[in-house]
Amino acid sequence: MSWMPAPEPECHEDRDHAVAQLIEPREKDLGDGFVVRRVLPAKRRRMVGPFIFWDEMGPVTFAPGQGLDVRPHPHIGLATLTYLFEGEIFHRDSLGTAVAIRPGEVNWMTAGRGVTHSERTRDEVRERGGRVHGIQSWIALPEAHEDDEPWFAHHDAEALPELERDGATLRVIAGDVYGKRSPLKTLSPMFYVDARLPEGTQLPLPDGPTERAAYVVAGEVAVNGERHGPGRMLVFEPGHARIEAKSESRVMLLGGEPLGPRHIEWNFVASSKERIAAARDAWSAEDTARFPLVPGDEAERIPYP
Repeated sequence: MSWMPAPEPECHEDRDHAVAQLIEPREKDLGDGFVVRRVLPAKRRRMVGPFIFWDEMGPVTFAPGQGLDVRPHPHIGLATLTYLFEGEIFHRDSLGTAVAIRPGEVNWMTAGRGVTHSERTRDEVRERGGRVHGIQSWIALPEAHEDDEPWFAHHDAEALPELERDGATLRVIAGDVYGKRSPLKTLSPMFYVDARLPEGTQLPLPDGPTERAAYVVAGEVAVNGERHGPGRMLVFEPGHARIEAKSESRVMLLGGEPLGPRHIEWNFVASSKERIAAARDAWSAEDTARFPLVPGDEAERIPYP
């Protein structure tokens, strides 16, 4: 998605020795009551592994006749990863993709050198209204893949492996973790898990990845006795760590290997400011060779702010 900049979340040091940082999100209303919680990038934490952007979308209930309208906009140097808990979003892009994403499914759009896309509510869904709730994250690309041709992948919920561990139900969205491998083709070492924890469950985090975090979607969890509710991202120190569900909870586990510094400006991510400047100029000039139109959604575009 394309979001206008929100104030950067505050990032606090946490005294718990297993949690290196605690990130509190900032909320931004994008119109029609559609609120996002912006978590990454934060003032003192730009990335977790390759994750460079993290928004919790909603939950929001659209009245009949209302819906989501994110007009065509560009990306470079990242992959967008969209995952829904409720509702539906219709994705179109300059590759010719036109697909609805629904709960438990995943959209992975690798921008590479440049792609244009839009995200909207379909007319038949808009007519009746409904709820939307999910996570959109951006995954920075390794330098070797920043100029790749863009590509898109959609995976149904049934394609993502699930397992039971220590009482928790885990769906592996991306990566090779907890003995299961997602079909999602990633370009650097990373993991992403949707974890449902009954009250009293104690779940260890994967030990291998250099950087790890947990984002609380619902419920309440504790780390070494410190309780954390919805909307908080806990960034863990290296070594053994686990979370305990103090009530029935839903937590997103994420992380991977760091890629090195990245610049982020509007919808662009890159290892150099020069790449971002070139993309900015191309979008402002309406260069359709660099950023083609979106078939079926050619009439509108989001201008560079």
